[in-house]
Parts: sequence; structure tokens; C-alpha cells
Amino acid sequence: MQFPNYLLLITYYQLLITNYYPMFSKLKQFKDLRDQAKQMQNLLAQENAEGSAEWGKVKVKINGNQEILSVQIEPELLSANDKEKLEIAIKDATNDAIKKVQRIMAEKMRSAGFGLPEI
Repeated sequence: MQFPNYLLLITYYQLLITNYYPMFSKLKQFKDLRDQAKQMQNLLAQENAEGSAEWGKVKVKINGNQEILSVQIEPELLSANDKEKLEIAIKDATNDAIKKVQRIMAEKMRSAGFGLPEI
């Protein structure tokens, strides 16, 4: 008995769908996750945090992607000729800004449903 071509074609597609649907579903989940991560990255780029050191004489501003936006140094630190003190102040202000923006990022991701623990 010979089956009509359209019945063979329908059976073939049914086999494809039942065997490969889980794989396509996973690929869609990966794409959705990638899109969600890109959206979160764009959202975080809009957030800013400012860290300071040396009683506010050195300030570092960064965005949510941890890119440095600006560094401000009071002139009195530049004229003090204390290179090591200035280097430490810049490092401390940068670390302070990073910690602040990481808190902001964790809160944004938690509210977006990424399920991170509280800091």
C-alpha cells in the first residue's frame, strides 16, 4: 500500500515537531535570556553612583556598567606634592563608587526577577 505524498509529509513534520520542539524551546529561552540581559545592561548604563575619599576632596562617578564617567580632584591635593596620598584617595574613591553601583545593580536585578540575595 502506497501512502499519498501529503500524508508522508505530514507524518514527517509531526516527527520533527515532536522530536525537535524541546530543542527549539530551549533556543528560544536562551534568546529571551540574552535579550533580557541586554535590556538590563542598557538600564544599568543609565544608573550612576559617586564615590569619594579624602573627606570629599576626590570624587569618582561611574555608571551601572562600571565605566568611569568623571574624576574630580580638589586643587589642594594636587599642590600638596603627595603623590602616594593622591593615588590612595583615587583608589578609595573608585572602590567606594563601585560598591555603591553594585548595590544599585543588585537591587535593579532583584526587582527585575533575577533572584539575587540581598547585600
